[in-house]
Amino acid sequence: MNIDFNLSYTTKYGEILVVNITGSSSKSLDSQYVLSTSDGFNWSCRIDVPLSQGDFIEYYYSVVCGDDVLRTEWLVAPHRLDLPAKADYYSVSDYWIDMPEDAYLYSSAFTDAVAGHKITDCMPVDFSRTLCIKVRAPQLCKGERLALVGDGSVLGGWDTRRAVPMTEHSVNEWMACLDAAAFTCRDMEFKFVALPSDNETAPKWESCFNRTLHLPEIPPCSAAVISVHQAVMPVYPWRGAGTVIPVFSLRSEGSFGVGDFGDLKMLVDWAAETHQSIIQVLPINDTTINHTWQDSYPYNSISIFALHPQYTDLRQLPALESPERQKYYDDLAKELNALPRIDYERVNDAKTGFLKELFEEKGSETVSSAEFKAFFESNKDWLVPYAAFCYYRDLYGTANFNDWPDHRSLSEKERESFADPSTDMYSNAVFWYYVQFNLDRQMRAAHNHALQKGVVLKGDIPIGISRESVEAWVDPKYFNLNGQAGAPPDAFSTDGQNWGFPTYNWDEMMKDGCSWWVRRFRKMAEYFDAYRIDHVLGFFRIWEIPVNAIHGLLGQFSPSQGMTREEIESYGLQFREELFTRPFITEWVLDRMFPGRTAEVKELYLNRRGDNYEMKPEYDTQRKVEAAFKGKTDERDIWLRNGLYALISDVLFVRDHKNDSLFHPRIAVQFDYIYESLWDSDKAAFNRLYNDYFYRRNDDFWYREAMKKLPKLTQATRMLVCAEDLGMVPGCVAPVMNELRILSLEIQSMPKDPSVRFGHLSRNPYRSVCTISTHDMATLRQWWDEDAARAQDFFNTMLHRSGSAPHPLPGWLAGEIVSRHLSCPSMLCLLSLQDWLSIDESIRLADADAERINIPANPRHYWRYRMHLTLEQLMAADGFNENITSLIKNSGRE
Repeated sequence: MNIDFNLSYTTKYGEILVVNITGSSSKSLDSQYVLSTSDGFNWSCRIDVPLSQGDFIEYYYSVVCGDDVLRTEWLVAPHRLDLPAKADYYSVSDYWIDMPEDAYLYSSAFTDAVAGHKITDCMPVDFSRTLCIKVRAPQLCKGERLALVGDGSVLGGWDTRRAVPMTEHSVNEWMACLDAAAFTCRDMEFKFVALPSDNETAPKWESCFNRTLHLPEIPPCSAAVISVHQAVMPVYPWRGAGTVIPVFSLRSEGSFGVGDFGDLKMLVDWAAETHQSIIQVLPINDTTINHTWQDSYPYNSISIFALHPQYTDLRQLPALESPERQKYYDDLAKELNALPRIDYERVNDAKTGFLKELFEEKGSETVSSAEFKAFFESNKDWLVPYAAFCYYRDLYGTANFNDWPDHRSLSEKERESFADPSTDMYSNAVFWYYVQFNLDRQMRAAHNHALQKGVVLKGDIPIGISRESVEAWVDPKYFNLNGQAGAPPDAFSTDGQNWGFPTYNWDEMMKDGCSWWVRRFRKMAEYFDAYRIDHVLGFFRIWEIPVNAIHGLLGQFSPSQGMTREEIESYGLQFREELFTRPFITEWVLDRMFPGRTAEVKELYLNRRGDNYEMKPEYDTQRKVEAAFKGKTDERDIWLRNGLYALISDVLFVRDHKNDSLFHPRIAVQFDYIYESLWDSDKAAFNRLYNDYFYRRNDDFWYREAMKKLPKLTQATRMLVCAEDLGMVPGCVAPVMNELRILSLEIQSMPKDPSVRFGHLSRNPYRSVCTISTHDMATLRQWWDEDAARAQDFFNTMLHRSGSAPHPLPGWLAGEIVSRHLSCPSMLCLLSLQDWLSIDESIRLADADAERINIPANPRHYWRYRMHLTLEQLMAADGFNENITSLIKNSGRE
């Protein structure tokens, strides 16, 4: 079969267009074909392919110059050519597709969950000459179907009852096949119309002038496929509400001391019952490093693919053959489930123990099944290294592969051995294959259940990975293992945050088109239809902290443009390298920092350096100080240790990590002694430099950095893209997120406008997620009562109420705050379960402080919050549920 591709596109000298085949019914097609032109505008090419009636091709166009790809079409919804006609020749007329303003309507969150669209194949036709009309109509609501109606009998004579039905053969794209020989006129006048699923609702017409099309010449045994521009249908901006909760925090009557994927299905039922349309969870990947409570941190995964074994729903697995052993685990489950918070170590030991016993009894039956073999084959690229890592971690008693006596990298031969069922290595790893198989099956079931209920599952992609992880072990080239990722000081932590993750080697990642990230996102799309990019600022620049530092104050943005000595002095600040880059330790500083213990500090930790002091070599980094104070828990020791940390970070500039001749102003140094020691004129010069550096100097540079990475990632799947864009946000972030149609995060208590104390909800952009608090923040009730003056200001200025603000936060007032958030313009309003519960004093937890999930200022926080009532009790709380439903409906959310 011959196919002609035709596209009108204006190019510059040296540029050419190519059509890229991404999928088809035939595996023998080339992946790329070059188009030609005679005028630099009308491009075409003919390909001869082994296709026939009923086959299809998926493709996109790109602009290239030499070996460089300059521009591509939007990849989320590429062109699809169906071949329904019995023809020898197809002529295809396309238009260039850029990312549309309503790109969110193409996400699986909308097409699969909210609108519930069903893609179907085009019915074959047997016309001698066939005209195929294609159009995109993402505005259609659930149950609506598109039709074509127009002038003449072929098009129904403008009667919607005789309109030509169209088939949604691709995401939001509809196609109709017409008998070209039946037209009596070469000019075709028509419109698209959305027909309801019932016979009572009026059809929805395009709100535009009638379309006209001049029919091309179509020879016998040929078909012409014409793509026309998007249907012009009225669009009501859809707005949804939902709940945010970690899976581990769920509690049901039958769970095992921690939430699981079976509980997630129950939460979906509750969400659907209360008119909610989305559930957001925290990361669900395996974090097992030490087999202790320190593994409870969900953002420190050992695999970007493997799911955490703790989320296995044991109720969905067979019982043990021994009644005594089964009773032991049933009793233990009840004991652990009754605890107010998660006992992470006991829960995971118990669940792993049960899985191992069950595997011994019935594992061979599972791993010999066709379903398991299919799972293994499609996932073995990540599954085999993960299982090998788990085996060696437990064998050697540490996840730090640098401490293993051998196997510090995974050879191809070893990888093959772990994947071969006839080897001993496979026997060592197969248990982990079995565990992941069960998790995959259960999470897919939860996802499918959510789709059936019209509920979107939204996942969370952490910005980092553990330096003791599968990825760091098998793909070290992608990471800077000599750096630590974190965040500069903010409202959460005055010393900044040190997450401990290695930073990314983006130069290496870009060499293969960010395939590591693409694989990560595509795996996630098997379980979710929306996702949150954790710390999206990290794709512009990451806060990189030296490995010898504990706090985040000594970090610098990477990548960033450091400053030369000459640049610094151009601001009017004489650059004294020795003074500005070494810890500022003087007599008066020591007296103020260590009252009553100055002599002790001098003797034990300092050496005299001229008129001032320097740290002794054995204490000259924060890591060395940490090691010296290991095991000391007395308050005086902790106070002294923290003082030494602060002493070491008291510098005006830090050296660039890659170039010793470049410098960066130290973040938040205005609160330290080195800054206090400056003359007022030097302070003014430094402040000018500081503000230019952090808020203007790198904006264009960071914009380009983000646009190298984010388009590849956001177009890797059809998941709805949301981002956490809080913190020290450079000016280039909003334009990038707008250009890529990424939903921002809006929190009224943390406004992005520095001129206001509280955000104005009515100003939230439509493409945004509105919330009251995140897992890193105090809940609404805690926030209200921790600062009475702030709550009073909010009460008077935001809620427009007079008098004194009531404390503790009453349920009726919490309900008003929730109602105002639901009524804002944001596409999504997602509230934590704790904030939903705050509106009902009869069921909310008495101790508001027990609802806190994380305290970012504490890097060793124990993540163990569980909802205090069961999901069964939540489902039975009629008054509360009716209140939520009423609030959501009254806000206009669906």
